[in-house]
Formats: sequence, structure tokens, C-alpha cells
Amino acid sequence: MADNDEKTFAIEHAQTSDDDPIASYKALDADARKLAEMGYTQDMKRNFSVLSVLGVGFSLTNSWYGISAGLITGINSGGPVLIIYGIILICLISTCVGVSLSELASAMPNAGGQYYWANELAPRRYAKFASYLTGWFAWAGSVFTSASVALATGSAAVGCYQLAHPDLVIQPWHVFLGYQAVNAFAFGFNCYGRTLPTISSLALYTSLISFFVILVVVPAKAPTHESAKFVFATFINNTGWQQNGIAFIVGLVNTNWAFACLDAATHLAEEVAQPERMVPIAIMGTVAIGFVTAWFFSIAMFFSLNNLDNIVSTATLVPILELFNQAVYSKAGAIVLESLIIATGIGCQIASHTWQSRLCWSFARDRGLPASKWLAHVHPKLDVPLHAHFVSCVIVAVLGCLYLASYTALGSIITACIVLLYMSYSIPVVCLLMKGRDNIVHGPFWTGKFGLFANIVLLIWTVFTLIMYSFPTIRPVAPNNMNYVSVVYFVVVTIILIDWFARGREHYRGADMRHEEAAQYLHGQDVHTVS
Repeated sequence: MADNDEKTFAIEHAQTSDDDPIASYKALDADARKLAEMGYTQDMKRNFSVLSVLGVGFSLTNSWYGISAGLITGINSGGPVLIIYGIILICLISTCVGVSLSELASAMPNAGGQYYWANELAPRRYAKFASYLTGWFAWAGSVFTSASVALATGSAAVGCYQLAHPDLVIQPWHVFLGYQAVNAFAFGFNCYGRTLPTISSLALYTSLISFFVILVVVPAKAPTHESAKFVFATFINNTGWQQNGIAFIVGLVNTNWAFACLDAATHLAEEVAQPERMVPIAIMGTVAIGFVTAWFFSIAMFFSLNNLDNIVSTATLVPILELFNQAVYSKAGAIVLESLIIATGIGCQIASHTWQSRLCWSFARDRGLPASKWLAHVHPKLDVPLHAHFVSCVIVAVLGCLYLASYTALGSIITACIVLLYMSYSIPVVCLLMKGRDNIVHGPFWTGKFGLFANIVLLIWTVFTLIMYSFPTIRPVAPNNMNYVSVVYFVVVTIILIDWFARGREHYRGADMRHEEAAQYLHGQDVHTVS
């Protein structure tokens, strides 16, 4: 064991050494007891309700917003057929992903989510590295997701300005400023724990109200409507790929992004009562609401089209904004409708900040990151992991600088966020299957044989996306349209390995050490956080 000044025990007494730790344990509520048995203290208050947890989960995934933000990719890589049927396909896969995550979150509710599950389920010889790898993949995926949401929302704001000022030719630095403004604005909402559940619920309502208004207004005001054949049977391939199947697959990135980040609710397990029940409700509710909103939104928008070429080549660089302009035949009206999407996007960014900060904080508790003691600190008055939140947002801001150099590079990071998250889900699922699904204590949410099917679908889809989402989206391939996602993977893995050999393999707190510390506490020995 490391020297005392390097030790970080997660079980921490609030009492003096003369107090009775057994009595202290018995005084905890049921949720805090379970957490103590896992080797952690209740660092933050359980302020979230199931509605506010669902608010974080759905506000982050926000499927209809994701479809609107990535519309251009879908139009060029399959058109209406890709988006209408791609949503159904991804929803079915996301149901399997949601079931897999929900079963584990119900059996082992912990803010660490997938990295904690890998630590518990992997063979002891490999548990430490499997957990460490999972934690890094998950946090990198969350940071990349925040970058993608900031880009989409910032681009929408710049597009609105361009629509009102047609002489403006949008430059990369315009979008860069929009990106940074969205990231900075959303930062403040995660700095006070008491109001965060309310903000999360308001973000959910904002998204659903915006969806309803757009769903009603756009088709009602559109001067003409496309045919059912166009909406349900038109395939467009402007990718340069001769095989329509490959064009369809590379275009799935758009719809897949709209259903990403399903693990968000799991990282609030220590801020909601009865997480073994509430977290699965939030995860599966996110998938269900996501499908309904995304599918009906897409159908309504495609019926309301009247000039596809203008939408693809719009000077605003925001296809959905041009669609609004065509439908309501009013720049002011289009900007108002797009403002609803921007408000939804800001809610999405706030939820993404909540998610990435909890991942960073929980992983740092087990010394998974450099400067772990500092990152694992929870502000006693604000009741949030402020340091983890700040660092994560700074990294998002730095990533935005890539847009000034290459939009393609930042676009590759967006693709990477999807696959890295799938990989972080797959590692604990592989460990679960190796251990045996019936060899763990099941939680209230357990689906038996269907859960096994869902696990297998998740693993197959992860391998599929790792390969197919690395393909170029456009041919012929040139430096300015190349898919650099493989480079992103290489950089992420390189950083992970450097940190593992330099620090992680010695200092990272694996399951054995955590169980030992929990046992010491539960048996009345004096265990403190020394950090």
C-alpha cells in the first residue's frame, strides 16, 4: 500500500476516533448504507427526483434535437429513408443498450457507472485495468459529447444571425465564438447543486414544449407538402459511395448521435433516492420519449419540405433553419422556431456538463485521473464537484479550437464520442457474461433471457460501429473530408496508456482495495480519507 500522504480511502468518518463506527453505519439511511458497503461515502445530497433524473437523461440524449442538428448528414447519406427508418433501427438497438445499462445500474447503483461495474465484474487479475480503461473511455466520450452539442448549438445561433443579415458569409471564427459562448453560458448552471434538479426538469419541459410547437407550426404553415412516397421511400446518395448500403451506414452517425449518452442517469445514482429503481426508469424513459419525439419530428419536417437543394446549400449552414424559413415564409418566424431549438440545445449542454462532471468526479475518487484528490473534491456549500466540472468544461473549450483548424477534425471527435461510449458500455457487459449473469445479485430491474439478448446486441453493435463509423463519409477522399476518427482513438488510447504506466497501475484504487477498506469500516476499524 502506498505511503499515507498518497492514500485515498473512500470510506470517511464524520466522527472522532472515539466515536463508534458501527453506530455511525447504523445511523445511515438505506441508500447511504449500500454506498458504504461499496466503499464510498455519501458526498452529495440526494436532491434529484426520478423526474429530474429523467430530465438530465433526456435533455442530454434529446433525440429530436439531435436529428435537427445533424440533418445535413442524413440528407446526403440516405435522405428521408435513412432518417425515418434509421431512427427505428437505432431505437431498437438503444433499447438493448438501455436494458443492458439498466440491469447493471439496478444491481449496482453507483455514480461511477460502467467503470465501477467493470471493477466489480471482471476477473480479479484484469479488473483494475478493465475498470481504468472503461472510466477513461466514458469520460472522454462525455467530454467529446459536450463538444458536439456546443458546436451544434453555436452553429444554430450563428445561422440565425446570418439569416437576419444575408450579406454575412459565415467564417470558422464565427462558429468558434458561438461554440465558446454556449459552453461558457451552460457552465454556470452546474455550479449550484440545490437548483440543478429544477433546472433539469425545466430543460425537459423546454424540450418537449419546443418539440410540440415546431411539430404543429411547421406543417401547418408550409405552403406545400411532399408526398408520402418522398418521405417514406426516397433514398438520396450524395456521398460518392457507389454502394447505397455503405452510404446508409455512414449516415447512421446522425441518428446514432441522437440516441447517444444513455448512461447519463447512472452517474446520478448517488443523488437520487432508491437509485436501483429510479435510474432504470430514467434510462428506458429516455429511449421511449426519444423515439416518439425524433420519429414524429422527422416525418413532419420531411412532409414540410419544398426545396431540398436550397436546404442542402443554405448560406446559414443550418439546414433545419432553412426548412423553417421555407415553411413559415418568414425570417423572423424561422428565427423564433430555431430559437426553440437553441434553447433545447442549451438544456442539452447543461445536462452534458452535469454528466461529464459526475464521471470525472466519481472516477477521481478512485484515483483514475491525475490530480485525483483535487478533482474528487465536492464543494461543501455548493454541493457540486466544482473542480471536476471546471476542468471538464475547460477541455471542451480547448477542443473547440480545432474548429479553427479543421471542421473535419472536430467532426471526427463527434463520431468518436459515440463509439467510445459504446466501448465503455461493452467492457462491463463482457465482464458480466464472463462472470455469468446469474452469478450476481440482481436488482429490481432484471429481464432474464431478454437481457442476455440485449447484451449480445450491444456487443455486436459496438464492433460494427468501431469499424463502419471509421469509413469516410464522402468520396473521393481528400484531406478536408477525411474521417480522422481513427486518429482520435489513437490519441485517446495513447493518453490512457501513458497515464496507466506512469501513475494509474500503482495508484488506481481497484475493487480489492475498496472492499478491504469497506470491511474495515463496517467492522468498526478507524478508516479515514487521507488523500
